[in-house]
Amino acid sequence: MEIQTFIQQCQARSNLILKQALPKVEGDASRLYQAMHYSVLNGGKRLRPALVYATTIALNCPLEQGDTAACAVELTHSYSLIHDDLPAMDDDDLRRGQPTCHIAYDEATAILAGDALQALAFEVIVDNKGPATSDANKLRMLKVLAESTGATGMVAGQAIDLYSVGKPLSLEQLKHMHSCKTGALIKACVILGALSTNQATEKQLVALENFAISIGLAFQIKDDILDVEGDTQTLGKIQGADLALNKPTYTSILGLEKAKKEAHQQHQNAIHALAIFGSEADALRELATYIIERNR
Repeated sequence: MEIQTFIQQCQARSNLILKQALPKVEGDASRLYQAMHYSVLNGGKRLRPALVYATTIALNCPLEQGDTAACAVELTHSYSLIHDDLPAMDDDDLRRGQPTCHIAYDEATAILAGDALQALAFEVIVDNKGPATSDANKLRMLKVLAESTGATGMVAGQAIDLYSVGKPLSLEQLKHMHSCKTGALIKACVILGALSTNQATEKQLVALENFAISIGLAFQIKDDILDVEGDTQTLGKIQGADLALNKPTYTSILGLEKAKKEAHQQHQNAIHALAIFGSEADALRELATYIIERNR
């Protein structure tokens, strides 16, 4: 299957599940619910759900076993984007080519919408009635999601990012920041996808985690490259925003060409990590290539 076709299939499937998970836009809190729908359903590549689904396929399980995990990671991702865009954070006006949530609604509503989406991500895991997801695995999934988003995951990465504006960082410090801010949730996508099947061996989990760590780093390096080489219309967000804010990036520390070489190396590391899998992991391999070749 062509990777674009697979991604489109994952988009359609995850969009349907997300619509079902979101609260109906009605009642006294309808403005909040409207903001939640706006932020979750206003486009997006759905790359994180695609990673979940590709992992279930790699373990010889049907796509539907990844539905809950795919929904949870995309709700979490959407919450993080709302909060990242706030005036107190990155202060962005555009997301996916549309006004950010706090611009389209207001700052207080945006904060509450993010809070609600984060809570909903955990709720959908608990409510999962799938036969392959045991109660023990649900607890393990909750822990993985909490660790990826909390004080040692995305929140830590965002804090380091904010505190580092205008300050020199070493390459190792930059890698640590992005392993928290971007890489932690990408790793969670793969691990949650594996846990959803209830089939993964510990050896497979280690291999998948190594794959996810490398591809998470490649993803962030590519983002930094696109901030230099991309354009606002294609990216759907302001091109050059990191440069304007004087943020440390892979391109500012390594230079553009070395950053491209590092992205290529991380891609190779990711492919090597999947050596214990056969053709059943081809979707993961192709997603890894897509990540470093994308233009937005």
